[in-house]
Amino acid sequence: MKKILVIIALFLVASCATAPKDISAAYVSPLKYKDYDCDQIALEGASIESRVNTLYANLDNSAKADKRNTAIGAILFWPTLFFIDGDSPQGAEYAQLKGEYQALRTVAVQKKCELQLKGQFDN
Repeated sequence: MKKILVIIALFLVASCATAPKDISAAYVSPLKYKDYDCDQIALEGASIESRVNTLYANLDNSAKADKRNTAIGAILFWPTLFFIDGDSPQGAEYAQLKGEYQALRTVAVQKKCELQLKGQFDN
């Protein structure tokens, strides 16, 4: 019986959506942006920042909802476990955009550009 409970608990934890702060950046080569000037780097960075902030909020809400549904399902009402979303395509997009930002930041440093973004990039 204990083994079954442990297996169920591991399944529930593994199926929860990953919090955005725990999503690693995907690798993006800085060469993608090597021909950008400082203004283009700033514009691309602002575009990425906008999308990342939206994704961060969505992913954070999803992770919190999955944790809540897991707790409710495990303690009170098991059918709520069917509403656990797990990781979504938004998580992959978030990782990709974090990588894009890191590549932009690398190119900005190489070209001595100022890149001032206030997003969720370093989480």
